[in-house]
Amino acid sequence: MGGGLLLPRTRSLMLFLRPRGYSATAGSSRGPLHVCVVGSGPAGFYTAEKMLKGHERVQVDIIDRLPTPFGLVRSGVAPDHPETKIVVNQFSRVAANPRCSFFGNVTLGSDVSLSELRKTYDVVVLAYGAESDRSFGIPGEDLRGIHSAREFVWWYNGHPDMCNLAPDLTNTDSAVVLGQGNVALDVARILLRCTTELASTDIAGYALDALRSSTIRKVYLVGRRGPVQAACTAKELREILGLKNVNVCIKEADLVTSPADKEEMKNSRIKRRVYELLSKAATMHQENNDNGQKELHFLFFRKPTKFLPSEDGSTVGAVELEKTLLKDDGATGKQVAVGTGEFEDLKCGIVLKSIGYKSLPVEGLSFDKYRGVVPNLRGRVLCSESETATVEPGLYVVGWLKRGPTGIVATNLHCAEETVDSILEDDRKGVFTDPSGPKRRGRRGLLEILEQKNARYVPFDGWEKIDSKEKAAGELKNKPREKITRWNELLEAAREG
Repeated sequence: MGGGLLLPRTRSLMLFLRPRGYSATAGSSRGPLHVCVVGSGPAGFYTAEKMLKGHERVQVDIIDRLPTPFGLVRSGVAPDHPETKIVVNQFSRVAANPRCSFFGNVTLGSDVSLSELRKTYDVVVLAYGAESDRSFGIPGEDLRGIHSAREFVWWYNGHPDMCNLAPDLTNTDSAVVLGQGNVALDVARILLRCTTELASTDIAGYALDALRSSTIRKVYLVGRRGPVQAACTAKELREILGLKNVNVCIKEADLVTSPADKEEMKNSRIKRRVYELLSKAATMHQENNDNGQKELHFLFFRKPTKFLPSEDGSTVGAVELEKTLLKDDGATGKQVAVGTGEFEDLKCGIVLKSIGYKSLPVEGLSFDKYRGVVPNLRGRVLCSESETATVEPGLYVVGWLKRGPTGIVATNLHCAEETVDSILEDDRKGVFTDPSGPKRRGRRGLLEILEQKNARYVPFDGWEKIDSKEKAAGELKNKPREKITRWNELLEAAREG
């Protein structure tokens, strides 16, 4: 969009943050500052909240492709973690602010383009997260029964895009989860947790039925490195190790540490705590071999090299794993896994790949495909990755699209603060004030665009109708809510009354 401001990234330290509590007044005589936030997950809502507090004349519109707000708080946080979902109360108060509006069921790229948004708003903040997956790129990855962890998480959380996933949990007693981060632990825990405990959560009804019929007794969590390098947090690990009627299996040989491992633990309390928990679990469960129990196997120093079909030729039947060992990468001092040339097959009937979410680009946006992020300088979108890249005026990024799919819900708070500080700083410098340019129409302009394209958006009170209906249905089943999981039913519920 026209010429950008020349802003070499080498000068990033010269940008100063605003004092907290600053209320921008630049451009106040020209009317409100029109801001559009694309994405209504934690990053989007934290951004809206900080903008409303930091600028007394701002008007914020939040758009989302789903009819329901809150992003991964609704579709990513595990159903047995209700305490993490309490943040929706805070986000709902943000949406209730008269200077804030929600437009659900609006897709960037089809209902409204990025170019149209930039012509309509002074500021556009991209917060649409990561809705795709990284892949291994190895043979057999397209076999039936192989799903990404994101797909499985969306399925049990009732995301309308995955309500028809229907993973087969009845054709095998073994599931393989590739990865050992928090999401990997989430999906393993859901597969192993007693369904009577899950019955009182907001898990999708069809998922609960499928888990009740599940024949899976063994779950293998496979990591290419060792227990010291496991990517999970101690809190998540402690929870899965404490599941009722689940025997934890860890090979003693995998717990042997090298001097490099000891150095890593010395420098990281989290790594040290994770290793201690795994070591303790291995000792506790050594003698406990009750055949009536389910099994959780931690497999370290293994990387998948091939997915093997079962007898029918189209469904996964095993994963070929190559044993690995750790070597210094020679550059950063980080230990990396390298193959040893020794292979083994791990039989299973379902595979969940938990190797990372991936953001997707949109037309008119620079994108780093390797890192899966939008090139940016403290939230300001850059036109490219070059050392002297120019800033795209009025265009910002926050959340996973800004930094990659890392961190917890609260991580987005600090991420949003940084982006909002950049916006307020630019506003003070008059970046959004162009006396000779066209006046941005903000909300009125968006409504006209949606009307022209016959796009039927869901306002926040439409979401409140969905919310009320889900809670009423849940009350009958002693659940917090019974999620509506199909697109047409969500849109119908939003328009009732």
